[in-house]
Amino acid sequence: MVWNIVEQVLTSFIASAAFGVIFNAPKESLVKCGSVGAFGWIVYIVLTDYGVDSVVATLTASFVIAVTSQMYAKKYKTPVIIFSVAGIIPLVPGGLAYDAMRNFVENDYNTAINLAAKAFMISGAIAIGLVFSEVVNQMIRQSKLTEGSKVKT
Repeated sequence: MVWNIVEQVLTSFIASAAFGVIFNAPKESLVKCGSVGAFGWIVYIVLTDYGVDSVVATLTASFVIAVTSQMYAKKYKTPVIIFSVAGIIPLVPGGLAYDAMRNFVENDYNTAINLAAKAFMISGAIAIGLVFSEVVNQMIRQSKLTEGSKVKT
């Protein structure tokens, strides 16, 4: 059990860092890209182990990835997209989409539609998690700006 989780976290770290290389992320940020992906995958694994649906777990993990990416971007003065794109890779439902297409080709349409719908919902959850994180970040920034601009009497 523990070895399985360690193996998955290590694999997600390597995958995220490797996609950082593919997307030409700066070399000094590759370990950070990998850690964002590994951290997001930990969130996903823990939630699914506790019985949370994979769509909700993906939504939560992508939100955590986006927040972590924003914190790294601020701290290391690097664009957010470098961390978020590489970090989101472990959550992408590529295997599920492949299985859906395979079932379409094999004329098993019921299974194919179920798998395709699940892949679509997971993909949407990734997008919603990233966008929601940015909305929360903008609201926090806006509230700090309005607090700073209040005239004290």
